[in-house]
Amino acid sequence: MSVHLSRCMELLTYLHDSELVARFQRRCGLFLVESAHLKPERPRGQLVRDRLDHQDSNSNYKYKENGYASRDCGRPRYEVRNWPLHFLFLLSASLGHEIFYITCLPNIHWSVDPFLCRRLLNTWALVMYVGQVMKDLLKLPRPFSPPVVKLETRVDAEYGLPSTHAMAATAISFTLLLSATSRIQFQFEVGLTIAVTLPTLVSLSRLYTGMHSVLDVICGILISAVLLGGTYPYWETMDHFQLNSPISPIVVLVLFYFLCYIYPELDHYSTTRADTTTILGTCAGASAGYWVNQQLGQTFEPEGMLPVPLPTLTASALALGTGRFLVGAVILLATRQIAKTVSLHVLYSWYKVPKSDNNARRRKEIEVPSKFATYASVGLVNSILANRIFLFLGLL
Repeated sequence: MSVHLSRCMELLTYLHDSELVARFQRRCGLFLVESAHLKPERPRGQLVRDRLDHQDSNSNYKYKENGYASRDCGRPRYEVRNWPLHFLFLLSASLGHEIFYITCLPNIHWSVDPFLCRRLLNTWALVMYVGQVMKDLLKLPRPFSPPVVKLETRVDAEYGLPSTHAMAATAISFTLLLSATSRIQFQFEVGLTIAVTLPTLVSLSRLYTGMHSVLDVICGILISAVLLGGTYPYWETMDHFQLNSPISPIVVLVLFYFLCYIYPELDHYSTTRADTTTILGTCAGASAGYWVNQQLGQTFEPEGMLPVPLPTLTASALALGTGRFLVGAVILLATRQIAKTVSLHVLYSWYKVPKSDNNARRRKEIEVPSKFATYASVGLVNSILANRIFLFLGLL
């Protein structure tokens, strides 16, 4: 038993090793340019011991705690020798960011089928909350630099396992595939190819950008598979409750806000709580909006016998889609700005915080309600008002 456990720990340590990520980067043409201020990486096998000795260390937090050169010492330089792969992986990485989903999912609502958008939002909220909470509970570090080249900085203070990029890309791709078969006519083989290709590219991009270990990515994919497999039999039941139960909006709004407020506390500030609140707020507002549409009898879903043919891509359809995108973006950005300004003003006044204190936005009692109210408003406006404005303007 102890032999098997030892081998399992060796395998996990190997998959979590930064050098494995660095080798992948070099194979793809991304090389670290050594500088005098950069310290050598930790010996292989030390990660597991560090996990036990420093529960709150993170490879991107402070060098003195974990061996990674902090940003105060300067960022490592790198050399790109394969530009096509470089741009492919940077593009693939952007497909896993929250901003991509917040941009893409409304377009599915506006131009394809609100039913699919609602399903994807539900899945997105589930996998991202589970993934983000697991990160901050497990507190496993991201790859070390050196030897890894790090191409992103925003999530420097976040932990690594699991990769929520891999989780979201996997879950959303296969949720769309499984849900679209009953709604839209398409070749299943083509859909399956896309559903496999997208998360594969996003997962590989997390290795290329140096933000995750192989173990982070594998665990992210497996966790998404478990979550999808466990919830799939209940999708129809959830749909019925979400659209028809009189308590649905209250339950979703209260539950999601509660989950955001009890998010695990860290000993340093991380963007994970803010990002999670953004996602859950968006999904809660949209869920309430879909319930309102159902009660009003105007859901904007495709009419006629399902599955319907894919919309034909004509010049007229392209122009209308572009118009919806531009008008919709203005609507959502305006909603976000108004809701953010109002919520921060109210909260700053309530807690008697000076308006010049921007750091107060990171306090839980301000960050969570502000983010949640802002993005719940965005989700609500998107699901209720956007399509009605498009109808008024002749764009739908």
